[in-house]
Amino acid sequence: MRPPWCERCGQPEPHFGLCRLCRDWPGALATVRSAVWLDAGAREVVHALKYGGLPRSADDLADAMVRHLPRPVPPAVLVPVPLGPRRLKERGYNQSERLARSLGRRWRLSVRADLLVRCRDTVSQTALTPAARLANVAGAFQVPNAEGGMRNERAPEDSAPRMPHSTLVLVDDVFTTGATLSEAARTLAAAGTGAIITAVTFGRAVIPDFT
Repeated sequence: MRPPWCERCGQPEPHFGLCRLCRDWPGALATVRSAVWLDAGAREVVHALKYGGLPRSADDLADAMVRHLPRPVPPAVLVPVPLGPRRLKERGYNQSERLARSLGRRWRLSVRADLLVRCRDTVSQTALTPAARLANVAGAFQVPNAEGGMRNERAPEDSAPRMPHSTLVLVDDVFTTGATLSEAARTLAAAGTGAIITAVTFGRAVIPDFT
């Protein structure tokens, strides 16, 4: 991925005025960057990780991300985007967590897979418009609180989850419109983390023309 791009979402195209892709995102998500375009070769390795039962291919994705993305400044913490319960059971692992742990070893950053959970399964977003994608993931995430329950709305400080007050870096395999990442960031911010929230992905899909 090469500039010129939107300074916030990293979409590499000339921009005049507000970016069409990220203008409706919640303010919680500061920046997103992707390593490569999701072309045929990149799509093949992503499919091997997600659907081929090859979790070790996360190392290949992480190698590309380390080559093409700047290392987050410590004490940044990597937060994998969680899978829904059904997909996690079917797949046996969360590909985003495998990717985050591979990145953590290379960048020497800690990984916190416990900071965010997906509380319900969502339908596949492949054929959805950007607006439908946002609606599909609305309310799909929750943050465990200090007592072991769940919360996704702002609460008094003494009931907030125990989280690092630094930079939280969401990690996912593919970026399309940013709906999932922006909702995950909104949920973390609503939990009162006080952290800067950014995101990194391996691939960036070409957005279909929904007009």
